[in-house]
Amino acid sequence: MTDLPGIVVTGAAGRMGQMLIKTVLESDAARFVGALERAGHPWIGKDAGACVGLGACGIMVSDDALELFARAQAVIDFTAPDATVGYAEMAAQARAVHVIGTTGLAQAHLDKISAAARHAVVVRAGNMSLGVNLLVQLTRKVAAALDADYDIEVIEAHHNRKVDAPSGTALMLGEAAAEGRGVALNEVSDRGRDGITGARKRGDIGFSAIRGGDIVGEHDVLFAGPGERITLRHVASDRSVFARGALRAALWGQAQAPGEYDMVDVLGLGD
Repeated sequence: MTDLPGIVVTGAAGRMGQMLIKTVLESDAARFVGALERAGHPWIGKDAGACVGLGACGIMVSDDALELFARAQAVIDFTAPDATVGYAEMAAQARAVHVIGTTGLAQAHLDKISAAARHAVVVRAGNMSLGVNLLVQLTRKVAAALDADYDIEVIEAHHNRKVDAPSGTALMLGEAAAEGRGVALNEVSDRGRDGITGARKRGDIGFSAIRGGDIVGEHDVLFAGPGERITLRHVASDRSVFARGALRAALWGQAQAPGEYDMVDVLGLGD
């Protein structure tokens, strides 16, 4: 067992953190070696397995990232942009694979993550599920096949505690549609309509965000053309799909050279 990759989970008490801890503990392909939370969190010093309802596992929740990362072969991180940048630097120092599911990253964050990836493997994706990454590939292909007579809209729905919009997955889908069209998303993105906006601009890629209840994640890509509509859809009903994908990325990264990768690389979905 000791030769299996050791995994640290950041944001241990969050929704994804708890699911990740359960997924790693139940895996026979990895070892759970650390759970990280912010200083002062009530879980600090408590058994991580017991905290997530699986019974004691002997690993206590800690606020010492450096100490945890030093004994890890991979860090799985679904936290917040500023925290993720700090973790990227520490993971690079430890030469640990850094799997990033954090969304809402600005260009300044991405630049720092890219710098860390010169020294270690970074796998970053707005969504870790197999189904969503297949949807991304399909979106790119459909967008390439249809001209601008087909309006593209990305509609996403998440729970009422999600703090960023559009979701990272929605942006992945928008990027794929833009790539299929051969345009830059930032030049055609339409993220807000309110009041008298005028007619829809030809070629724009629109985004709509729904927030409510405990929706795990729903994404639709609508291609609306003259006389017909094509809708590509993915619905996640359980966060475990993201956790399993993230663990798969952490294991895949063990055999890779330093650099930046995404789930298309992990799943071998590239052209």
